[in-house]
Amino acid sequence: MDICSEKCINPELVEITAKQMPLPDTILGLAEIFKALSDASRVKIVTALLYNEHCVCDLSVLCGQSESAVSHQLRLLRTLRIVKNRREGKRVYYSLDDDHVRTLIQMTLEHITYQHT
Repeated sequence: MDICSEKCINPELVEITAKQMPLPDTILGLAEIFKALSDASRVKIVTALLYNEHCVCDLSVLCGQSESAVSHQLRLLRTLRIVKNRREGKRVYYSLDDDHVRTLIQMTLEHITYQHT
């Protein structure tokens, strides 16, 4: 089994760790981001935006989905501040919201593709 064979709580360490943990609202926000990124179609969109901004038309082609489906996913990603948009005339371009999101995606990709040597 993957549990302790006897109860062995370290109260000092538990207290230190409890003080370092994020507030409940922050934990919920973190869970929402990971929940959003648990959908393959949204991950396709985010990875397409990793290095270049794109309009919904581009993302539709890159992700193999209708513009309506991509737009729906972008709305959720924008609400969670994973992506942002900018308007240029009649076009709306999307990009990752900031370097924190970019780093999260890049580090996750590195973790997945890392080969144990």
